[in-house]
Amino acid sequence: MAKYRVLVGVHLVLIDTRGRVLLGRRVNTGFGDGLFHVPAGHVEAGESAVVGLIREAREEVGIELDARDVEFAHVLHSDERVQMFFVVRRWVGEVSNREPEKCSELGWFEPSGLPDEIVDYCRVGLGKVMAGQVFSEYGWDSASR
Repeated sequence: MAKYRVLVGVHLVLIDTRGRVLLGRRVNTGFGDGLFHVPAGHVEAGESAVVGLIREAREEVGIELDARDVEFAHVLHSDERVQMFFVVRRWVGEVSNREPEKCSELGWFEPSGLPDEIVDYCRVGLGKVMAGQVFSEYGWDSASR
């Protein structure tokens, strides 16, 4: 039997002083275009999850994170991916859209009032983060757990 290999995704749950979460609307990515999602990406070879998250924050929304301010919150395991969600409440710099070719807009949303147009696993993951649940599985059967 072949070894099971997965991609590791890192998801930035950036929370402002009013308790809102930052979401961007995806465009021209080939996945979830037109839907909102938290800033996210994949861990690259030789990179830890936190280092990958810090890189993605810089690349996508132009902010600098200190690893000490990155709080692990949730892992969502889907068929070929492990999606890690991290909460950050402090950063340096002003949030801005640094990838307009992949993100048509950024917006701050109340966790209880997320837009209908959001990538489903992201909605599930954010719900688990807000509920304090550290692990879930997604897409293995007809219902997400």
